[in-house]
Amino acid sequence: MTINSIPFWFRLMLVAAAVCVATGAILFAYRYYARPTTLTLAVGSLDGETGKVASLIAGRLAANNAPVRIKVMNTGDVLESAKAFSENRADLAVVRADVGDLENARTVALVAYSVVMIIAPPNSPYTKFTDLKGKTIGAVGGEINRSIVNALTNQYDLKQLDISFKNIAFADAREAIQSGNVGALLVVVPLARRYLSYINAIFRDQTDHSPTLLSIGSAAAIADVEREYEAFSIPQGSLQGAPPVPDNDRTTLRTAVYLVANSHIDPDIIAQLTREIMNARRDLVTEEPVLAALTAPEMDSGAYITVHPGAAEYYTGTQKDWLDKYANWIFLVPIVFGVAASIFAATLKFLQMGQTAARDAMLNTIYHLPRRIRSTKSESELQELEDEIDLMLKTQLSTSAAGSDSATSVLILHSAAHRLDNLIHHQRVRLSGIAVSDNGHLP
Repeated sequence: MTINSIPFWFRLMLVAAAVCVATGAILFAYRYYARPTTLTLAVGSLDGETGKVASLIAGRLAANNAPVRIKVMNTGDVLESAKAFSENRADLAVVRADVGDLENARTVALVAYSVVMIIAPPNSPYTKFTDLKGKTIGAVGGEINRSIVNALTNQYDLKQLDISFKNIAFADAREAIQSGNVGALLVVVPLARRYLSYINAIFRDQTDHSPTLLSIGSAAAIADVEREYEAFSIPQGSLQGAPPVPDNDRTTLRTAVYLVANSHIDPDIIAQLTREIMNARRDLVTEEPVLAALTAPEMDSGAYITVHPGAAEYYTGTQKDWLDKYANWIFLVPIVFGVAASIFAATLKFLQMGQTAARDAMLNTIYHLPRRIRSTKSESELQELEDEIDLMLKTQLSTSAAGSDSATSVLILHSAAHRLDNLIHHQRVRLSGIAVSDNGHLP
């Protein structure tokens, strides 16, 4: 079947179907590329405020039709958030640097700093950690503070000091202090007014006296060994301003609270997420002042938790646009298609070598036939040549009918056959003894 034998309406339908398929493929590719990416964020805190702020940001991202969205997974505390992250149940998490398995974590933003505070009841004579000799310290939050308890245990000879730690829940902290089950509390929270008011509520008694904040003298030594911590001075009056509590700066430790992402997430996605979060922070900071602490994490290569490459691109302004990202593809695709077209043409030529050889053989035969016709000596030789020409014409016309030859080849074959037929006629006349004069008239 040749292309000319296909009805026009059928060819029109084929072209329309091809256009529809191509258009559908382009639309599907656009929808697939433009669809928003949703990442799961594990978040938890003592008072649940962190989860509320995360939900507020997630709502703003959805309202802005951001290319990256957040699905908030509320957990009980930062320990559960770290656990969900390490088990790959969450793509993102808000975690403390000293909590959980963070091997695959990469920082996206610094959320806050949590400060280690050792707090004794009001009017206590203690000023530093070692003054609690023979006392039991209540670690508020339990397993959340295992790392700092281990750090203090490794730094101080707690057996000689006869200091022990006891895990207690935040809701049980006031009762533990009032009953005397613990002589002080270890609390790790940000120096934000909301958390400090919780601490004051635990220790407040009928005299309205404020608690006593103790210093950790070996904070710098601990920070040198435990890289998740750094030495920090709690400013005078941080807990209460009149009279100031503490009455002087207190040396202690602090650890960072990060928004982290899995290292396997595409850097482009994290770069977009970082941009959208920082834009949401700018819009919501007046509504949620706590967002003012949301900043870029440490960018140095020696950071305890490495920054995510995508977040680093955003903070350093090296994020690539679409043209930069796909410039190599734009340059290489035409070359690849050109090479592929050349290979296809060479393959097609290779597959048609048999047809080309047959065509060349036929043309060679046609070229020599006039000489053979003129050299015939009898009618029988002339008849054999005529039969050979008929067979060749039949074979070639069958090939042309199958669509293997073009219309031009058929026309050339027709002209050659007409010339050969004239030559045979003249040779037959010559062999019959009929002479043809030079002017073309019979004598």
